[in-house]
Amino acid sequence: MVSDLNTMSEQAPVAVIGAGSFGTAVANLLAENKRVLLYTRLPERAEQLRTSRQSAGQTLHDLVEITGSLQQIADACYLIFPIVPSESFAAMIGDLAPFLRPDHILIHGTKGLHVEPPDQNLSLESKLKRQQVLTMSELILRETVVLRVGCLHGPNLASEIAQGLPAATVIGSRFDEVINEGKLALRSNRFQVYGSYDVLGIELAGVLKNILAIGSGMVRGLALGENARALLMTRGLSELIHLGKTLNIDPRAFLGLAGIGDIIATCSSPHSRNYTVGFRLAQGETLSQILETMDEVAEGVHTVQVALALANAEGLSMPIVGMLHRILFENAPVADGLQRLMSYRINRDVDFI
Repeated sequence: MVSDLNTMSEQAPVAVIGAGSFGTAVANLLAENKRVLLYTRLPERAEQLRTSRQSAGQTLHDLVEITGSLQQIADACYLIFPIVPSESFAAMIGDLAPFLRPDHILIHGTKGLHVEPPDQNLSLESKLKRQQVLTMSELILRETVVLRVGCLHGPNLASEIAQGLPAATVIGSRFDEVINEGKLALRSNRFQVYGSYDVLGIELAGVLKNILAIGSGMVRGLALGENARALLMTRGLSELIHLGKTLNIDPRAFLGLAGIGDIIATCSSPHSRNYTVGFRLAQGETLSQILETMDEVAEGVHTVQVALALANAEGLSMPIVGMLHRILFENAPVADGLQRLMSYRINRDVDFI
């Protein structure tokens, strides 16, 4: 029976749900090894992609087929990569769930968090219990019959992957089969894939690091120098690790590709959406102006709110995250907020190990 499943997984196409920049880049990576079904929700968008063979500024690989049918994906594919913004993830999973079977494998690439109830307004003083905040893997497990779930996180700027530049990622899952299937599907001479059993740690590290990318963009936008940017990144990382520890996350998750690796990439590159938000705020634009003109979601904006609310519920002080919250949502001046970074009285350097 095992050999039959292996043969089926080798012959079946794989699917990517979401034709944004990262979803398209992943689809093209997968197409170097397998046939790929790339799902987009709107029929007119699907037809446009079929005709132009262009998605998110990328030319589609010959082995990428466009589909607008979630049932087709579930019927044809054993391995599925959902890569849609976190604000759309619950609705997408709800639409996909009726077609899923227990033998499916889902490896998502969404760096965001789902909050319940989803329509609540989060302020500087809001508190969220851990049970109110779900990672995308937890959402999949709750809403579907699928058991073999994983996440795909790391320093994976879509623009660089699209150019064929070398990169690496980590697949987090409790199951060897999920990690191995993901490696077989994705790995190439330009894309290395690692594995980790700490799926929750990998997810949260990949999500929370977007907060630091926003702050890094602010420092760069104010031309405060690389020393100040390094200070914000390292002290901010300390805050995130302390938050992770209150949520029973092993600090080592923050020290690998999904943590420090992704921090280096997203905190330094103008191709990072979250970095761009911070940079443009420092240049004098408002958050609403920035978000209205961005083609894709900057997940870190919402993550700042969620992280601070989780910290508030635990009685944990996160001054850098709180500072970013004030700048993003309370119109605090960027320069004044970052100046506070230099006034924090911190006695120890590494205080989280």
